[in-house]
Amino acid sequence: MNYKNLVIAFTLIASFATAQVRVPRLISDGMVLQRDKPIRIWGWAGANEKVTINFNDKSYKTTANAKGDWSVDLSSFKAGGPYSMTVAASNTITINDILIGDVWICSGQSNMEISMKRVSPLYPNDIANAENSSIRYFAVPQRYNFNTPEVDLKSGSWVKTTPKNVLAFSAVAYFFANELYEKYHVPIGLINSSLGGSPAEAWLSEDACKEFPVHYNEAQRFKDSTLIQQIERDDRARSDAWYKLLRQRDEGYKDSQNPWYSPALNTSDWSTMKIPGYWSSSSLGAVNGVVWFRKEVNVTADMLGKPVKLLLGRIIDADSVFVNGVFVGTTGYQYPPRRYEIPSTLLKEGVNTIVVRVISNSGEGGFAVDKPYQLACEEKVIDLKGDWHYKLGATMEALPGQTFVRWKPVGLYNAMIAPLTKYNMKGVLWYQGESNADDPIEYRSLLPALIRNWRAKWNQGEFPFLLVQLPNYMKANDQPTESNWALMREAQLKTLSLPHTGMAVAIDVGEWNDIHPLNKKDVGKRLALAAQRVAYGDTKVVSSGPIYQSMKIEGNKIIIHFSNTGSGLQFKDGLSKGFAIAGVDNHFVWAEAKIEKDNVVVWSNSISSPKAVRYAWADNPQVSLYNKEGLPASPFRTDGLEISR
Repeated sequence: MNYKNLVIAFTLIASFATAQVRVPRLISDGMVLQRDKPIRIWGWAGANEKVTINFNDKSYKTTANAKGDWSVDLSSFKAGGPYSMTVAASNTITINDILIGDVWICSGQSNMEISMKRVSPLYPNDIANAENSSIRYFAVPQRYNFNTPEVDLKSGSWVKTTPKNVLAFSAVAYFFANELYEKYHVPIGLINSSLGGSPAEAWLSEDACKEFPVHYNEAQRFKDSTLIQQIERDDRARSDAWYKLLRQRDEGYKDSQNPWYSPALNTSDWSTMKIPGYWSSSSLGAVNGVVWFRKEVNVTADMLGKPVKLLLGRIIDADSVFVNGVFVGTTGYQYPPRRYEIPSTLLKEGVNTIVVRVISNSGEGGFAVDKPYQLACEEKVIDLKGDWHYKLGATMEALPGQTFVRWKPVGLYNAMIAPLTKYNMKGVLWYQGESNADDPIEYRSLLPALIRNWRAKWNQGEFPFLLVQLPNYMKANDQPTESNWALMREAQLKTLSLPHTGMAVAIDVGEWNDIHPLNKKDVGKRLALAAQRVAYGDTKVVSSGPIYQSMKIEGNKIIIHFSNTGSGLQFKDGLSKGFAIAGVDNHFVWAEAKIEKDNVVVWSNSISSPKAVRYAWADNPQVSLYNKEGLPASPFRTDGLEISR
């Protein structure tokens, strides 16, 4: 055999050796397949290789194309399982423990991403009882790709619901699934593809993004990998230099024999500040850098030798915590709740010292109010609010913001959605909007475009798309005001004009001082109610709170008519709050309101010729209107664009 033929022979052998049939990550042990519609199984093999799939006593055959791609649609099946499947070609893959049920794609930003572990203090019993092999969860790896839609995920596996596993589940998604399972007893598969801080345009495909030229042009720019590498290098270098200089300047570390976390430190020259609070209101003023805080607490003998939790609310921006001179934990950014476990041997009877080193990168530094600050041991709690000693460790210029490349348009669609679009599913849960709140007018087009885009890419018709309306957040105003968050809620409400959409109103479950409210159970329940109507065809269920329909002016009053009133309207606690009314000058004042059947009559004695009404129209509004099923009305205004239903 000559050299050329030898090369050809080895090439053929190598090609045959690598022609192993394989399937995507989603098609793996423990998966949930969508019931009542043909099930698509796909993968890769050798060019023109024959592939056989055996499932549920049926055999399906197909042939890979010249590129090695293959796909086959199995029959539709009723809910059930567990089953096994084999995929055979030059090799055989066996997939075990398969369930047939309903598959939901769960996407959006951090409030979809937030885990059961994060919200665990509110739901210890739910976690302890989370033992259900019929609810399965798949976490899509968080990646971006600006150049091409990816065909598979880099990692991921299906996991069953157990008290341990559920801690990593999206809290909203889990509570949603649990509600549906309790009602229908059908297996539920949750595919969580979400990323904190992500704007909606990051989840659009490139062709859909063309509708938004600014975003499309930015997506083209970030196809340049050298640009991304340069941005990331510059960001990393800037951040590293800032923190290095901060460490060098920090007076709290300069005396290695007596650092400021030492229990024996003399603090006679330290100032006093009430915690929680922000040091911008202290004698320090609005400085960035490091401020050290110390507090002495008396611990009784009954707390010794037991697990103790140190709860420090939420700290802006980062912290390192020491107890009796021993490091017990750190958190690198402002949003997570601070919950630190103190070793059972660390505390002592009598005086103990807690030291918190707080880094402020930019803006206001300090301790968020209306959060828990305590030492907790079983039923005993030591309140840590009140006077703390503090001292400035280092002053720095504000750290310039990071360029969040992963949030740029198209990137998340290509890496985190495109690989899912062949997987048949029931519908989508969407919790997102905070990162687009600076441009709520664009969101009126952006979110419907995303829904149409995903429906086109999945090619499964107008599948159910359920979203969460933004909750209440930020400081309350004592007078009616304009609000981008209110405009965002209106944009989300308007999306209901698209077919097979539903919305969970969350205007009463937020936290004014936390963009990540912990009450995810009510959100999940309300999404499940929307699913019962939109996805399961239950027309009898009251799936949402009251929705504004129309207005009529009668004298000095405006009569507001609602749908979704259920068994009747009610004011929570019997008091009408959150209604404002305006005349021709469009100046809104607080209004009186009363319920008449499916209507609310609104007026103010100071407005003789009213023209418009607003309800719950603020970042963090007062709310009072519910139906008797306990579901809150969506915020609305009558002076905006008409909401088609």
